[in-house]
Amino acid sequence: MPSSVIKAFVYDDARQVLTLTFVSGRAYAYQGVPADVAQGLRLAFAKGVYFNTAIRDRYAALPVVSDG
Repeated sequence: MPSSVIKAFVYDDARQVLTLTFVSGRAYAYQGVPADVAQGLRLAFAKGVYFNTAIRDRYAALPVVSDG
């Protein structure tokens, strides 16, 4: 199911970084996210709910600055 808050996400397994782009256009790179947590987001029916309970405020987030 599409999320009403998360537009897209990509996970870098080697660096354990989960980068999320929100529908607002803002993007953040969450540091130290284990693969099983990223997989949980991928499989979650309600991605926004999963993000709020399993990722938000649990991992350090760095804003992603767009080159454009």
